[in-house]
Order: sequence, then C-alpha cells, then structure tokens
Amino acid sequence: MVMDRRTEQERRLAGLMASVQDGNAGAYGDLLREVAPLLRQAVRRRFHFLQPSDLEDLVQDILLSLHTARATYDPARPFLPWLMAIARFRMADGARRYARRAANEVACGAGVPETFAADATNMSIDDYGDAQALAQAVTELPSGQRQAIELLKLREMSLKEAAAVTGTSVGALKVAVHRGMGALRKALGAKG
Repeated sequence: MVMDRRTEQERRLAGLMASVQDGNAGAYGDLLREVAPLLRQAVRRRFHFLQPSDLEDLVQDILLSLHTARATYDPARPFLPWLMAIARFRMADGARRYARRAANEVACGAGVPETFAADATNMSIDDYGDAQALAQAVTELPSGQRQAIELLKLREMSLKEAAAVTGTSVGALKVAVHRGMGALRKALGAKG
C-alpha cells in the first residue's frame, strides 16, 4: 500500500517534471507545491536544530537548484532520487555554511559588559574635543570645502542632493570634503 503511494507519487512528479521541461508553467507550480513539503521534511529530519527561518532558507536554496538544474533531468529516470541528490548537495552546502557561521559567532550572556575597561574606549561627549574650536575651524575653510562639509557631514545630505544644491559635480564634492576634512584635522591637531 505504501509502495503503491510512493510509486504513484514518483510517477506524478516525474510527469510534472517532464511537463515543466516542455514549458508548462502550470505544471511547474504544481511540482513546486508538491516537492516543497517533501524537501522541508528532509531538511527538518537532517537539521532538526535549525531555526524555522534557516530551515526555510535551505529549502529555498534547494528549490533554486532544482530550477537551475531542471533541464538536466532525464524523464526516463526516477524523479525523486534525482531531486534528493540535489537536496543532499545543497544540505551539505548548508551544513558548511552553518558550521562557518557558528564558528565565528560569539555568544553573549547577561554578564558581558557593554563597554570595554580601557579609558580610551569609554569616551564621554566632552572627550570628543572642543565644539567651539571645530566650529571656528569650519568657518576658516575655503567656501567650497566649508559648504561641502556643511551639506554632507553636518546636514547629512547625499552626494546627489548636495550636488543639486551647489551646482557642482559629485566628484568635486568628494574632493572638497576630503580636503576639508584634512584641513579640519590639521587645524584641530588630530592625526590622520
């Protein structure tokens, strides 16, 4: 009884895939609707520890691979083994991706400090420098540099917006900001 259902499912999926190869878009939708739950089950069985969103990402990767490889399917051969071979390769890729990500993630507990112990990393707002000296240094910049700094750094406009306001090119604004920032660093005694 179970074997009959599997054989029938295999025949139906192989037929849908053959129709897909013939360009039947409706068959493609039917095929994807039928294989997606099978793939979810296979991925869930192998990667029971994955979050639902990661599991779904892996299923979507397999479906994309199915889409890419659809022309390679031989209708004279069984469909499910072909599909599961694709799934195995994509699951292996997913396992490697998961292992790389897990190796580089750092778990943070409740006892982890939000700042570092070194004084240099915990600057207060007063430690950033003299705001009046900065304002004075900005006023002493040549007008093109001053305008570029004001629009791009202080008003946070995009290059395109600032170019429209000033009537200058994006490249000219980039150069003006670069030179203006250098002049400000020099005027304020900063390194860099």
